[in-house]
Amino acid sequence: MDPLTADDFLTGPEKKRVEAAVAAAELLTSGELRIHLEDHIEDDVMDHAAFIFQELDMHRTRDRNGVLIYLSVGDRKVAVIGDSGIDAVVGQGFWVDVVAMLKIHLAGGRRADGLCEAVHSIGEKLVRYFPLKADDTNELPNTISIGK
Repeated sequence: MDPLTADDFLTGPEKKRVEAAVAAAELLTSGELRIHLEDHIEDDVMDHAAFIFQELDMHRTRDRNGVLIYLSVGDRKVAVIGDSGIDAVVGQGFWVDVVAMLKIHLAGGRRADGLCEAVHSIGEKLVRYFPLKADDTNELPNTISIGK
């Protein structure tokens, strides 16, 4: 069996469902969510996720409230990181439950369900600190990005 790649991690309909979950979560909060998939990494997952965060220009949001869900699918590594605006108002373990829940879904083969639930949970967490503003705009794409 060939190793799982970022390109085949989700089917077309699953990808659309996850992207719709991102759009729905962003209707509740001024926070911006992105999902990035890669085949394999050599670095520490948190360090690499921080690098991808910058590469995707997620640090350029008005309120510095972007959140990245990062998966190295071949390595089965997951990270969730928020920008400095979020880190300034939440505790160290803010994303621990999201990562744990996502890992449970992934281990059970429920990739799209796990990502949708993670996105929903992040949206609920962000609305408390970053409610939707009257002048809010969608600052980042809702599409899943894929790297190699």
